[in-house]
Amino acid sequence: MKYTLDTPYPSIKELDTNIEYSQIILSNLGGLHSEMNAVSLYFYNHIILENQWPQLSKAMIQIAIVEMKHLDIFARMCYKLGADPRLWDCHHDLLEYWSPGFNVYPRQINTLLENAIIQEQNTITNYQYQISCIDEPIIQNMLNRIIMDEQLHIEIFESFLKDYYNQKDNNFSKNSF
Repeated sequence: MKYTLDTPYPSIKELDTNIEYSQIILSNLGGLHSEMNAVSLYFYNHIILENQWPQLSKAMIQIAIVEMKHLDIFARMCYKLGADPRLWDCHHDLLEYWSPGFNVYPRQINTLLENAIIQEQNTITNYQYQISCIDEPIIQNMLNRIIMDEQLHIEIFESFLKDYYNQKDNNFSKNSF
């Protein structure tokens, strides 16, 4: 199974300093719908699913690795734009550090998958909004490319959710495990 597209990520080498844009992109590092949220949530899901559903556990860690790549891209982009690439977000010139409390940690498999889908959808919505606010083709192209990965992740999670509901001999507890 593939967890990222074969399409290369655009280069950010020609990106110029722009503090305003850097503050927008910081939310992708440490904001409510950030790549750090995805990495930490999918890592957690990987651990708790390891014995319950090994294939989904493997998918979670592989997707977390892709999200880590996105985190790296956004950190490098923020640094190039002139921001300190810490795991924080900038709201009205106030910096707030990322917290694992930003995540929801459901333990029912269907709820866990539905939550992952919602998080990916929220991330896509956030990136689409950033594309509309940022008049820089390099950043827009990168956001569009990363959105493609996030859409693939939704498809993967939806496939697992469908499999979960289609199990004739449901070996999974529909309650928390």
